[in-house]
Amino acid sequence: MYFRPCIDIHNGKVKQLVGGSLRDNGNLAEENFVAEQDAAFYARLYKESHIQGGHIILLNKVGTEYYEQDRQQAELALAEYPGGLQLGGGITPENAVQFLDMGASHVIVTSYVFRDGRVDYNRLEKLSDTVGKEHLVLDLSCRRRDGKYYIVTDRWQRFTEEVISKETMTRLQDYADEFLIHAVDVEGQAKGVEKELVEMLSEYADIPVTYAGGVGSYQDIEVIRKLGKGKLDVTIGSALDIFGGSLNYDQVIRMMDSHN
Repeated sequence: MYFRPCIDIHNGKVKQLVGGSLRDNGNLAEENFVAEQDAAFYARLYKESHIQGGHIILLNKVGTEYYEQDRQQAELALAEYPGGLQLGGGITPENAVQFLDMGASHVIVTSYVFRDGRVDYNRLEKLSDTVGKEHLVLDLSCRRRDGKYYIVTDRWQRFTEEVISKETMTRLQDYADEFLIHAVDVEGQAKGVEKELVEMLSEYADIPVTYAGGVGSYQDIEVIRKLGKGKLDVTIGSALDIFGGSLNYDQVIRMMDSHN
């Protein structure tokens, strides 16, 4: 299990938000933490810690008031740590290569590859062909409904008809290098992880999977290690002391199997 750090950018600032609270209308969200430092500061920290595979997420929609400020922050981070970070948020075949050229190791995509609540495999194939499977991460972040975990898109605001299942993940992994999966219902709350989802993911995926959502204690990290059978990597945001939380950043790194 490796630690995958994050840099979430909203309204031009590095933030930690409560999952599912983001709204396009008014660019509003429930905030856990707003950083005084810019995105480059966090990229430099991760580089100095020799941690690779973290993700930058642009949380404002393309074309909205703050998107360009988000993008400028991302560019600063990628310039600070070229090849060390992935980037997601509004990714399409038209802009994906630009972010790779800026220094992103991978682009992360959700909404573009969905249409009418289903995976559009023509779009997915086009994007995978454009950037190369080895540079593509599929974000399958999900919310629980009627006893199943449904993939959500549009900054976690919209339910699709696709559920997290062995069949779904087996088919999708033909197009991507990794999966990133936020448990949206517990994201940003630091009150415990989605244990059932963690167990499911350990059984379903044959490519790297990063789990995010709900980690609030060192014990939660061990729960992911145990239930995930050591197969899942982990992202921790709001609970880290670098984002105003109680978990010591260096201690979290020491708990991982090794540095990436």
